[in-house]
Amino acid sequence: MSRPQHFGWFFSRGFGPQGWARPYWEWNWTWTEPRLYQQSARELEQAGFELLIIEDALSLGNPETLDLRTRKAYGGPKHDPLMLVPYLFDVTEHLGITPTVNAGATPPYLAARQAATLQGLSRGRFGLNVVTDTGSARHFGAQQVGHDAAYDRADEWTHLLHDLWHSWDDDVLVEDASSGHYARGDRLRPVQHVGEHFTLSGPLNAVPTRWGDPTIVSPGGSPRGLAFAGTHSDVQLALAPLDVESVREYRAKVLASVGEDRRAAGPIRILFVIKPELVSSPQEADRLVAASANPTDEQLREAAEAWSSDLETDLTAQDPDRPLDLAIFAEHVSAGTIRGLLGKAPDAREVPLRELLARKVRKGRILDRTGLVGTAEEFADLVEQFGDEADNDGFILSGDLHPVTLHRMLDELVPILRRRGVLRQGFGGGGLRDHLLEF
Repeated sequence: MSRPQHFGWFFSRGFGPQGWARPYWEWNWTWTEPRLYQQSARELEQAGFELLIIEDALSLGNPETLDLRTRKAYGGPKHDPLMLVPYLFDVTEHLGITPTVNAGATPPYLAARQAATLQGLSRGRFGLNVVTDTGSARHFGAQQVGHDAAYDRADEWTHLLHDLWHSWDDDVLVEDASSGHYARGDRLRPVQHVGEHFTLSGPLNAVPTRWGDPTIVSPGGSPRGLAFAGTHSDVQLALAPLDVESVREYRAKVLASVGEDRRAAGPIRILFVIKPELVSSPQEADRLVAASANPTDEQLREAAEAWSSDLETDLTAQDPDRPLDLAIFAEHVSAGTIRGLLGKAPDAREVPLRELLARKVRKGRILDRTGLVGTAEEFADLVEQFGDEADNDGFILSGDLHPVTLHRMLDELVPILRRRGVLRQGFGGGGLRDHLLEF
């Protein structure tokens, strides 16, 4: 039996049109209503997944890319994920729900109050996926800042959330019915803060619960992103090439960034985000990989449109036969997303854009670690290897939050992982943090 690992699902389209431009759109779910997501959340919990992370973006992007971001629903529309969370808690008992929250858009007092409320309502199953997007600043009359400055702001914001959550000490609540004394206001921590990005006064008017602080999740592999995770995060969302040494190196970088305060709260869980394409047989996997070797112009354009949405930059307007000029990207565009387009090849800045896109369309086999196409057994081999040889904590699988997507990926995989001792059989007591610290 292999060591157990943690599993979650990254709801990658966010609260948007699940299944659009896919055959399963014809299942006729209404994406603006909760039933689609409630059924999916129940099935994730039945599968032993511990957390659901809901992607979000507050903006449709720059005026010149609005059509690219909405034509195929890559970047919008998106509804507010926080509003969906209570509906998912209502139909689950153990699954942790972690919507994306922009530290540059939601005032820290409001965020702390909302999170404390949902942590109590869910009996400890709420978390925040903290992001530092700055492209939406104009919608809030806020200043657009650079990459590292956005992390500085998020660092201050998250410290404030913790200060506000702890503005009620254990002896503040009296709840003495005989005297009519509910709470001791003289024991509240005032939380007076004047900082570089925020000025506020506490204390928070939401009381803490026995479930402790909400769980903090963060993405970001830049040095500043890793430093943020090492200071604040219970879960770090990681990306790395599919080999044991790369996973070991990435984990070492994250763990080296963990400070004493973060370490005292328990070990940080490093979960690699991955989107396997699981098929019925090795022969089918080989066929799909071979078919992708020479992408058509239509496939390359579709890839360009998808990356244009993520990068808020119209790649379709660029000369496909020339190398990509990185100066076309605005300062707020994620450096990690740009690196994702370029890839790891040493010639990435010199090859034509057409070849960069072709590299994204071409597929590889899980079996030889060149890609993500394979059988459930082959993917389970990869999971098991990373756990046994790289001490991996687990994986976040990615895709639409739709029953068809879930069953396509999980029907065979869940039994295999359970038989191997990698995926939990059930849940004990406690909230999300308890499940993450269980092993």
